Formats: sequence, structure tokens, C-alpha cells
Amino acid sequence: MYRFAQEQIEKWFKARRRKPLIVRGARQVGKTWLIEHMAAAKFETLVKIDLEKRHDLHIHFGDNLDPKDIVQYLEVDSGRRIVPGRTLLFLDEIQACPRAIMALRYFYEQMPDLHVIAAGSLLEFALGEISVPVGRVQYLHLYPMTFREYLLGIGNEVAAEIAARHPSEVDAGIQHQLLKELKTYFFVGGMPESVLAYRDTQSLVESFKVQTEIIASYREDFAKYTPRVNHACLDSVLLSVARQVGEQIKYTRLDDSHSGPTNRRAFDLLCKARLVHKIASCNPSGLPLGASVNDKRFKAALLDIGLLQNLCQVPIDLELREDDLLAMYRGKLAEQFVAQELIAKHSSELCYWARDARGSNAEVDYLAVRGGKIVPIEVKSGAGGSLRSLHLMLNSYPNCPEGAVLYSGSYMRRPEQRLTFMPLYYAGSLGDPRPDIV
Repeated sequence: MYRFAQEQIEKWFKARRRKPLIVRGARQVGKTWLIEHMAAAKFETLVKIDLEKRHDLHIHFGDNLDPKDIVQYLEVDSGRRIVPGRTLLFLDEIQACPRAIMALRYFYEQMPDLHVIAAGSLLEFALGEISVPVGRVQYLHLYPMTFREYLLGIGNEVAAEIAARHPSEVDAGIQHQLLKELKTYFFVGGMPESVLAYRDTQSLVESFKVQTEIIASYREDFAKYTPRVNHACLDSVLLSVARQVGEQIKYTRLDDSHSGPTNRRAFDLLCKARLVHKIASCNPSGLPLGASVNDKRFKAALLDIGLLQNLCQVPIDLELREDDLLAMYRGKLAEQFVAQELIAKHSSELCYWARDARGSNAEVDYLAVRGGKIVPIEVKSGAGGSLRSLHLMLNSYPNCPEGAVLYSGSYMRRPEQRLTFMPLYYAGSLGDPRPDIV
């Protein structure tokens, strides 16, 4: 299955000033498959070292981090020569051996011609324990498959190509067809194994089985978070976040059986594991948006929309009858979808706007950046209604020239209101894409 991150890895392969690359992301978003798939086409040999399975190899990353010595040990263990320019050295699950992360800086300094890729889940836990080789490594952030990647994954290349076009260039009837495809994606989600199961069987039930297995594996991982927070609190907070997508989060309401500080630790750990994304409120008076973040006022999104509907046990038979995607599960699936697409396409630091005034409930769902301008994004059912909060923001901030409304309809411009109505499937294309490797 094609992943757009392959284009970024291709550039990394060819770069003159190449640094070791760390592919980051939650478990089972496709990191290992992506690297092995790309390596098969680009190198004579792939030497893969799984540092979670092979604890016996951690000794080679001990006091001596000389890359030439490390390579010799790994050659003996793998039985393969590791030759710069011809071999890809892949250190999988590198978080299991923090010293291996430190060794990457020496690969950059002393063996720059050797292609080295590392991948890992729960990396933030390991990075907090060591001196990170700042400026000596590059990062690529991998997320679940976007809607367009899903279309490619199930073999609908034509739909994927059309979904990338600006909706003003697409017939309204075709836009509605894409929205029907999006309804299925709401339930299959973007976890690669779930997409594969659906592609091969055309059965949502088979996709749901995969999602259940993935969630179970995440819960097994909770043991690795202890003694920071107990399993029950982590599980409860994860489910609570899924149910509160699109709503302002209060720590005390995440789990009534634990204190606010305990819930906060659980929430922060889930964010570190990339199972949850924190979406902070900010002041859209200037760029970058992150400079004005208000950490006390925030929402959250789950890693994947398919996992969300599975966790919340969304009644599939009822929701599939809905024509309006914004009406499904009280609009939470649509809010999750937009957040997920924006995070995957642009940045994990997604923001929204909430008016900072006593008694005010004015709020705009998300903020994107396009052409150096801030674009407020509202996820709304239908083209009617007042959109009061969106108009208030447009009138209050001159650097926000117009707003975008994502809904279950076709493209429509209302220049007199400074609004553009976009079909929901186009969410990921709003704003300027940022480099995936930083």
C-alpha cells in the first residue's frame, strides 16, 4: 500500500547532507513496513536489528559507541556485510535501547555515507532518559493512513486522484460520491492492517476485528507506562478522550475515580505514546500559532477514527443510514476526521480558537495556515446556520481573511461572508503542507 511518506524517504535517500533518520509514530501505523518496503527497492541488502526482541545486542551499544565497532558486531550477528551506499542499516524498536539512539550522532559524524534508519514507538519515553543527538538526526512522523492513502490502499486510484483536486474543479455529483466513500473510511479508519483487512474481504466486521486487536495491544503496552499511572486510569482516560472528541477537556472529568493530577499524568502519557493528540487553544493574532498556545484550554483527538468508533462502540447499523456525515455519532466522527487529516498533513501541533472572555462560548473548531495567513476551519452540519463564532473571529483578526466550512455538501463560495464551503473529504488539503522530515 502506497504511503505519501515514501516521497520523503526517497528525498532522504538521495540527500547529500543526509543524517540518520528516525521514523516516529504510534504502534502499528506502518513504520516497519514502510522502511522494509522502500529498502527492498533501493539497496542491495537490508540489515534489520529489532532491539526490542534482541536485548542481547544492547551490549554493543554500551560504553563504546564507535560506529565502526558497532557495525562489525552487527555484521557478525547478522552474517551480512554492512557496506555504505549498498546497505541500509535498520534499527527497529530503537526505544528499547536508548544508548542506540545516542549512537546515531556518531554514525552521522564518523560514517555519514552509511544509510541508517531507526524506528520506534513510545520514543518519547526513551528520549526523556538520554541526551538526544540534536542536529545529528532527522525525524519523519508517520500517522495512520489518510483518506487519500486509504483510497489508494483499497485500489481506487481514480478516486484518490480526484480527491486531491480542488473541489471547484470537481463535479458536484462526484463530490457526493467521494463523501459516500468517506463514510466507509469513518469505520475502517487508517490503521494499515485494518485497511488491508477491508480491502481483501470487503467486510467491515473483519476490519473491526483488527481494530479490537490493535486496541488490546495498546492496553498491553500500558504496563510499560507504570509506575507512572496505573492501567485502569490509562484505559479510562483513553476511552473518555474518545467520547469527548470536539469538546474542551477537563482533567477532573476524564476519570471520576482518580484525581485531576492523576488524570493529567495519564493524559500526558497517552500523548507521549501518540495515542492521543492534544489540540490547544491559541490566539490567532499572529504566526506561528504555537507561540500563543493556552495550555489550560484544550481539546483532544484520538490517533485514528476507526479505533475511536471501535472504542466507543458506535452503533454501525444506525449510523450508516445517516446521509449527513456530520450527524454521525453526534458529529464527533467528523471532528475526529478533520483533526486526524490536518495533523497527518501539516503538524501534530494543531490548534483551535476559543474566545478568551468571561461567559463567552465562542469557539472555532480548528486553525490552519495557508499562504502565510491563518484560516479558521469550522466543521458544520449543513450550509445554513449563523456560524456566529466564525464570523466573530473573522471580524476580530484582520490576518484571517476568510474562513472555511467543512460539511457534507459540495463546494460553494460566499464571498460576501468571506466563507468557502468545502466537502468534508478535502480537509487534509486545507493549509500549506509542512515538511514531513525536520
